[in-house]
Amino acid sequence: MNKRLTSYIGINTTTKDKNRNSIIFAMSTKKMTKEHEKVALVTGSSSGIGFETSLLLARNGFHTFASVRNPERAKAIIGVSDKGELPIQVVELDVNSDKSVNAAINKIKDEANRIDVVVNNAGYSLIGALEDLSMDEIKEQFETNLFGTIRVIKAVLPIMREQHAGTIVNVSSMAGRVGFPLFPAYSSTKFALEGVSESLRLETDPLGIKIVLIEPGTIKSNFASNAIVGKKATEPSSPYASSIETLLKSTTRFINQGTPAEEVAKVILNAVTIDDPELRYLVGNDAIQMIEARKAMPDQEFGTLVKKHLLSQ
Repeated sequence: MNKRLTSYIGINTTTKDKNRNSIIFAMSTKKMTKEHEKVALVTGSSSGIGFETSLLLARNGFHTFASVRNPERAKAIIGVSDKGELPIQVVELDVNSDKSVNAAINKIKDEANRIDVVVNNAGYSLIGALEDLSMDEIKEQFETNLFGTIRVIKAVLPIMREQHAGTIVNVSSMAGRVGFPLFPAYSSTKFALEGVSESLRLETDPLGIKIVLIEPGTIKSNFASNAIVGKKATEPSSPYASSIETLLKSTTRFINQGTPAEEVAKVILNAVTIDDPELRYLVGNDAIQMIEARKAMPDQEFGTLVKKHLLSQ
């Protein structure tokens, strides 16, 4: 490994762990964070919004801890940060595990002595009609998208309270403002995240802790890495199979027309560097237009628009 300004997950090529790949959390024994340097944690940093946000924060003076659930997927961000000598440390963190979250937060606190910004980005979308989705699939969606975010928030709040400062950014979606067909589980998690964030903002404002919601539309990304199709969703016997087929065929078009993840990262950077951020930031023309239409149209008319948008080729 090259010596550089940051440390990261190291690849152990000499030992084997019986239970997992031999990639371990590696921290430099030297305190890498400068005394007055702001510290950020970004979850779900292996790709997409989390990847771009980690890089942008690091390029703008933040000592950034980029978390990943699977260390094997950290190679891309390690490569970019190595090349640019960016102040990034990759942290293994599974938002579904209390033990993993607490261990990661404690390591960051020990290493950096503070946490100024947390960007809760880890999550995925589950596709399928409600009738076709199993309860286990729905629970797993909530565990990651909602409870995982809450788990991280609860772990960092005591640190931010002690500092009398901090910003928590929760990456929601336009699907947290509008219910879309064939995304009932995903949309439900984002609606819930909106409620949690709005309540939390009122609780933490007197403590100097800011809460921000980022509401992107469709993002140009690797669809397969961020979405799961329910096991029964595409079965020929499903009464919704044709709708799913149409949606999946349209996905490439939506993604090609989507907002680059870099644009979302820029909005996040702005929100965490200004004195008085808004609660909500819509990102992307499709998100802005969709929410404006939702406000202006009667329910039935808007529902027709949404179905036409998603379920027509």
